[in-house]
Amino acid sequence: MILTVFRSRLRAEHLHEYEETAERIEALARTMPGFVSIKTFAAGDGERVSLVAFESQAAHQAWREHPEHRRAQELGRQKFYSEYSIDVCESPRSYAWKLGA
Repeated sequence: MILTVFRSRLRAEHLHEYEETAERIEALARTMPGFVSIKTFAAGDGERVSLVAFESQAAHQAWREHPEHRRAQELGRQKFYSEYSIDVCESPRSYAWKLGA
């Protein structure tokens, strides 16, 4: 599995446009072959963290290069984020446990 850790801070003046774009891009990501999950969390100091998982490096790369995602990335640099960082990690294995399962 390939996991992207996307840390960011939003610019308040473009928040409405960001929310519309983020909703559309997340819906698109969910349709991509190999998509596993996305979760976004916000800290009290305004930092946001999104965890995006794809089944393989090829699936991740296809998402990274998708034309609409590329346009959203550019909008992010121009308008939406005051800062961001991206870490892409490969998980050699994963485990899960659930009470009662």
